[in-house]
Amino acid sequence: MNRIGTSELHVTPLCLGANPFGWTADEATSHAVLDAYVGGGGNFVDTADVYGRRPGGERGEASEEIIGSWFERSGRRDDVVLATKVGKLPGAEGLSAATIRRACDASLRRLRTDRIDLYWAHADDPDTPLEETLGAFDELVTAGKVRHVAASIYDAPRLEAALGVSRREGFTPYVALQNHYNLLERSGYEGRTADVVAAEGLSAVPYFALAMGFLTGKYRPGTAVDSVRSASASRYLEDPRGLRVLAALDDVAAAHAVPVTAVSLAWLAAQETVAAPIASARTPEQVPDLLAAVELELTGEELAHLTAASS
Repeated sequence: MNRIGTSELHVTPLCLGANPFGWTADEATSHAVLDAYVGGGGNFVDTADVYGRRPGGERGEASEEIIGSWFERSGRRDDVVLATKVGKLPGAEGLSAATIRRACDASLRRLRTDRIDLYWAHADDPDTPLEETLGAFDELVTAGKVRHVAASIYDAPRLEAALGVSRREGFTPYVALQNHYNLLERSGYEGRTADVVAAEGLSAVPYFALAMGFLTGKYRPGTAVDSVRSASASRYLEDPRGLRVLAALDDVAAAHAVPVTAVSLAWLAAQETVAAPIASARTPEQVPDLLAAVELELTGEELAHLTAASS
């Protein structure tokens, strides 16, 4: 288990992303994915109020509702570190105090729980003063509705500023950063942002850990993939690093007799400050490849080989 920042939250070093729930996975399939993940030893589930589709086709709410119905059916709420987000749901955009309070209560109802373990600001809101946003989050923690708060898609200066406001005002500080980071997307995190996360004692919880599926190894020249993200993932084949990374992943995966997916996630989990990469599954059959990363220990030479291929 890895600790999230300075919090008391200890999580499996592989977070299950619930973005497909209510979108590319229906309720029954999503429940089966959760059964497979938690049954396989996982304990960290990440969703957002905007994930999934409503009955009319609008974005949002379904993922949280599906997780809530799974909690009710399985009785396993206490076995999960639950993370959700506020700020992008249509009609509840931004990080004003009123939006945060209203969105939190709505998420709690959909999730059928009395608390959110980790509540993310889904993206920075430069139009709302940080004092207002962080003050509202602090109120939720004081009320017991939220245990810890964290930032998603904040750059280094804004993350530093938010942490400074929390120190000055005595507000509950962010304990983690959710960022776009993987073997093929390194420049946006490595450097100043990673330095701030390390210096402030935060943890990184990267999204798109598998580069929209490319780092599973299923995207190869001349191979068609049936996925809603195939167009976005296939673009990595046009990057000279794409094939180099696939070759390096194949080498390491063969040496350990594990899936390419597990190697990609293990590289990310081994990076300083990373507590748990986020990866999603549309079917329960995909879950074992994700969880295989938890027990996989790459050598220093293997990590260097993968890092060099992606540079």
